[in-house]
Amino acid sequence: MHPTEHPVYTTGSWQPFPGQEDEFVAAWEEFAAWTAGLPGAGEAILALDLREEGWYVSFIGWDGMDRVHGWKGHPEFKERMSRVQKHVDGFAPTEIEVVARVRRNA
Repeated sequence: MHPTEHPVYTTGSWQPFPGQEDEFVAAWEEFAAWTAGLPGAGEAILALDLREEGWYVSFIGWDGMDRVHGWKGHPEFKERMSRVQKHVDGFAPTEIEVVARVRRNA
């Protein structure tokens, strides 16, 4: 499956504590590398929000909601997620399902 063809994505909005941005990014990358190795997980992306200073947005593509539930129910999930969250003052996760997709003409 191509990275942009996943039917489900988990996303999060993250606000690291001031001065902990580098630590947050490093912890997120470690968490995302672990996640990307799980069945059904696709590419993991962390982006800086250019309209909301100090906020980041993450995306991970999934083959389906059953894979998301398996990830969140994994015995290591909470401990690994806590390594990221210890660097943030705000976090808002959500799960989204693709309902339309428009491709660029080649």
